[in-house]
Amino acid sequence: MLLYEEETGKILEACLNVFNELGNGFLEPVYQEALAVEFGLMNIPFEKEKKLEIIYKGKKINKEYYADFICYGSVIVELKAVALLVNAHKAQVINYLKASKCKIGLLVNFGASSLKWERVSNFPAKGVSPEQIRVTKI
Repeated sequence: MLLYEEETGKILEACLNVFNELGNGFLEPVYQEALAVEFGLMNIPFEKEKKLEIIYKGKKINKEYYADFICYGSVIVELKAVALLVNAHKAQVINYLKASKCKIGLLVNFGASSLKWERVSNFPAKGVSPEQIRVTKI
């Protein structure tokens, strides 16, 4: 069983309801507002545009980031309205997971011809040291 499987299932159902009603082609803020309405209708607890604090070596960074939603107090929901998701979108969710201490995130794209989503986790790779991580150019 996946962590927060029931919760993420309800969140994705709400996203699908919004997509089925609006289709693609709107800007992200339209989907964000519609999804907030849908979360309310489906009794999904959420915080919209939740401010995330970034801590570096024990010091709070002044730059502010905001998650589109945190649902159930533990699932980040990041919305996009783009033709194609790229690695930078997933990296954004991973960074939000780190900052929020949440373990699961959903990256949801309303911009394609059908609703696209990806489940992202913040579980550290076991047995990998920083020296083993390679940076590759794309």
